[in-house]
Amino acid sequence: MRTSTRSLRRIFAPFALITSATLLLTACGSGADGSGSGGTAQAAVKSGAIPTEDVVSAIRKDTKAAALLPPGVSGLTVAVSVGGTPPGTSYLDDGKTLAGQDVDFAQAVAKVLGLGLRTEQASFEAILPALDSGKYDVGIGNFGVTTERLRTIDFVTYINDGQGFATRADSKLTKVTDLKQLCGLNIATGAGTTFEATLEDNKHVCSDAGKKAYKVQTYSEQGAIWSSVQQGRSDVVMSTINGLRYAVAQQDGLKFLNEFRRLDVGFAFEKGTKLAPAFRAAVDELIADGTYARILEKWGTTGSAIEKSQISPPELKE
Repeated sequence: MRTSTRSLRRIFAPFALITSATLLLTACGSGADGSGSGGTAQAAVKSGAIPTEDVVSAIRKDTKAAALLPPGVSGLTVAVSVGGTPPGTSYLDDGKTLAGQDVDFAQAVAKVLGLGLRTEQASFEAILPALDSGKYDVGIGNFGVTTERLRTIDFVTYINDGQGFATRADSKLTKVTDLKQLCGLNIATGAGTTFEATLEDNKHVCSDAGKKAYKVQTYSEQGAIWSSVQQGRSDVVMSTINGLRYAVAQQDGLKFLNEFRRLDVGFAFEKGTKLAPAFRAAVDELIADGTYARILEKWGTTGSAIEKSQISPPELKE
């Protein structure tokens, strides 16, 4: 298995610091976002809206969990997708320090395992293919566990999120329970996400019903998704449940419609990774010692709690 041998070449100080001066403020990609045009993702959030409470530094190494790591592994390269608005990964005011629920979980697991993390920004759609090439050891970015992804990726779950819808406050839409309700509308979503896949795979529901197909508008930055909706170029947004709830709470003139379906979310690894047992044990330790709950409370996502971590569980069915 290649992960452990690659990791032997990546030795870093056992202190998980997730900052990088090379990360660009307009970086794109996250499971919860989309956009490739105009403004930074931060434009979608009111000033000072990013929580900064430290819920990680007090964590101590757990020797039992760390013992499950492959021999010689003391540092990993983590690819992170930067979308712009909490609870997804975004930048603090310095323009280089990353903050978000995924970042906190990555740091927390690293502390439990006594690992150092080297973090590299990458677009959401580029991370999963790069895991198999050996460029990264782990990917984070609100990656939902799907049957399609399980063919080439292993996951270690840490939350349960999923798919939902939001729109302008003056929209006549109230709840989307069937994609046929979206026929003839423009739907904004993130490129390379489960949302795009769901929408593209089900376009036939409109033609089957004799209706005009909906149009899928994909973006690589979340700020542009919301601009598209606010300016009327899109009629509705499909994104993560947690991300939509947060964005709607921070912006005027929007409303959250409903949850559409739930998905487990996990750390992403190349297929056959030997890192998975240690990561699962670390997540379970965080649940047991209360850190897990504190992270969710910080980001307002307590509804996404899981009772225990799993390695590559089957996709949740509707």
